[in-house]
Amino acid sequence: MDIALHHSRLNTMDPGLEHAPPQMGQMPPSLPSPISHSSHTSHIYQRWADHYAQAIQAGVLKVGEKLPSVRDIRQRHEVSHTTALQVLRELETRGLIEARPRVGYFVKCQQLDMLTAREPQKLVPFDARTNAFQGIGERIAAYLNKARLSGPFKADLGSAMPAPELFDASFMNRQAVALLREQPDLLVHGPSAPFTHPEFQSAMSRYALTFGLTLAPAQISATMGNSEAVNLALDALTHAGDVVAIESPTFYGIVQAVEARGLRAVEIPSSPHTGMSLEALELAMRTYPELKAVIVVPHLQMPQGATMPESHKQRIVAMCSARGVALIEDDIYREFVEDAGVHRPCKVWDTDGTVVYCASLSKSFAPGLRLGWMNAGRWHDRVQMIKFSRSRNMPIWPQLIGARTVGTPFYMRHLARIRNALREQREQASQAVARYFPMGSRMSLPRGGLSIWVELPEAVDCARLYDDALALGIRVAPGDMFSNTGHYGHFLRLSCGMPFTPPIEAAYRVLGELMHAQLGLPPRS
Repeated sequence: MDIALHHSRLNTMDPGLEHAPPQMGQMPPSLPSPISHSSHTSHIYQRWADHYAQAIQAGVLKVGEKLPSVRDIRQRHEVSHTTALQVLRELETRGLIEARPRVGYFVKCQQLDMLTAREPQKLVPFDARTNAFQGIGERIAAYLNKARLSGPFKADLGSAMPAPELFDASFMNRQAVALLREQPDLLVHGPSAPFTHPEFQSAMSRYALTFGLTLAPAQISATMGNSEAVNLALDALTHAGDVVAIESPTFYGIVQAVEARGLRAVEIPSSPHTGMSLEALELAMRTYPELKAVIVVPHLQMPQGATMPESHKQRIVAMCSARGVALIEDDIYREFVEDAGVHRPCKVWDTDGTVVYCASLSKSFAPGLRLGWMNAGRWHDRVQMIKFSRSRNMPIWPQLIGARTVGTPFYMRHLARIRNALREQREQASQAVARYFPMGSRMSLPRGGLSIWVELPEAVDCARLYDDALALGIRVAPGDMFSNTGHYGHFLRLSCGMPFTPPIEAAYRVLGELMHAQLGLPPRS
């Protein structure tokens, strides 16, 4: 949005003189009287910074919106290059905007008027013996079925998927057509042996090098998304009655997979900032010597949004290796991490095949292809056998599309665009939570990802909230979908995958009203 207030230069003005900003929303009746250049430039940038600050505070420039460039400011306001740069740096110093390398300056999410997410209250594992996963699958299915039967939503805040418009459908269509022209028999050819296309294996192996991971192409297997990879890992590593360690809370798909296999799960308290508590995991390993596997999401953990420090990744691999416990690494969200630098997976520190690495292109590249991949460590052959016995082979078409796109300049530009869009949507959603939800709510704003995790006052029943919101055409994900401990009944996971339109903001307002009604309080104005 261009908020510059254009005004003409008086012929009598010194061409080197910089113009002061008018009052917001008004044309200046006249330009300022000439003053010395040195005295004027000492404060002109602050006056223009005030001009943009007013626009930000008034909502004319919204969170995530790009500011004019240095060149644009210089030309629009007839100031020097130095002054234009000072304007942006002054706004950055005030905490109103942020610089994104090679992209520009953007309006920053302001300090939220709400409490930050708390660390786990107890750093001990939840007892797998008294906390058997019985019935949680039915509870999750009940939530999902209610949503399915409710029909189209006015606002779907429960599905953590990027909106279709964040993807380049025309590019994908061109890729698909080009492949069919190149290989006309692509859709009628199906190998009869366990098979991942060599081109896909080579492409994923090369791409893994960009984030510090060295994998032999022959040890890479294509899967139907990340969920199949995690399920294959559990099938290869465990039998009914075995114990596995999972994060608490964790993605409900993992909860469903654990229960479906008759496994006993020990939930490990997890920090919303650093992920799984390694102290609690170590205690669980001593308490359950029969522990077979640990499932961890190291980057933008679902639903909390935590990213594990590298020291924690290295330590958890060492812990699992020393005790002969498999580490199933679900790395589905690594592509969305926004912090600078390379974000290496736990697999980087694996020296003996302890880590089963699971990744996906479904959320970051093409949801419709349902394309994932994995390296099963020392269980590779067993995973291949199970994969072939369950679902035979992967379609070749999605593998080749992925192989010819992932890691290319187009793909890297796409990731940058989708991260920027998600950042804006997440910040706007966070502002709505701060504006409409009850006082005492807590939230951490992750540096990336598709959702936010909100802790509400304990008196708020999110199961009831789910039903009330669904009746009004709003879908959410209540906290008790993500754990079997009973500790998250007043939590919500809210999706930020869709553009923050007026109907989405209205949904946040309605949710706030429903929460306040439960508490017997008037909604926040």
